[in-house]
Amino acid sequence: MLVDTRLTDEQEASCRVFRIYVDVPAHYHTSCDEYLLVVSGRGMFRIADGEWFEAREGQLIFFKKATVHAIRLLDDQPLVFLAVDTPRRPPADIHFVNPADGTPETFIQTKKIY
Repeated sequence: MLVDTRLTDEQEASCRVFRIYVDVPAHYHTSCDEYLLVVSGRGMFRIADGEWFEAREGQLIFFKKATVHAIRLLDDQPLVFLAVDTPRRPPADIHFVNPADGTPETFIQTKKIY
């Protein structure tokens, strides 16, 4: 499961803190570019058909909309990101490459604090 806390949700951009508790299968977003700052934890990240690389605290990861990406955890602690989506990413804009991997409703718990 992934827990997604929305900090802002403006048309121009959304800002979220999300915590990853399980590996995230290959997926993409059709509405936005995504900037991810690793706040805590460690994981392996893959963008498009590139090599897996380690994502760790303080690292900024960026990719354009419709870019397939996936995450594997390296520790038993959650991997925490501060995410900025430009423009805004609707909560349902998560498209798994393999539909059997889930849906936004089954994979993500969304909270709002604004």
